Amino acid sequence: MGQQQLLLIVLGVIIVGIAIVVGINLFSASSLEANRDGVVADNMNLAALAQQFYKKPTELGGGNNTFTRFTIPTNLASTANGAYTAVVAAQRVVITGKGVVKNSAGKAYWG
Repeated sequence: MGQQQLLLIVLGVIIVGIAIVVGINLFSASSLEANRDGVVADNMNLAALAQQFYKKPTELGGGNNTFTRFTIPTNLASTANGAYTAVVAAQRVVITGKGVVKNSAGKAYWG
């Protein structure tokens, strides 16, 4: 093979390598963003459940204008997107979600 052909092969290998690295980075970023969107959607769903509980009369299993007895349903406490906890006070509930996708340091990226 001539020197020009070897140079073209090396250049081709470098370009393919760079394309692979860029593709992996894009996939990773997309995965993190998708998990973040899923956690936000789950948190919104749990917030809607808390609001329903707050407004529902005690006779119907609600809180009658208080969050005091609100708990996250067992099947929604941990989903494919993450794990969720609720800190409940009489007039306030704080729902926290921790995503399942990890960053390069091995920690949950979002939560």
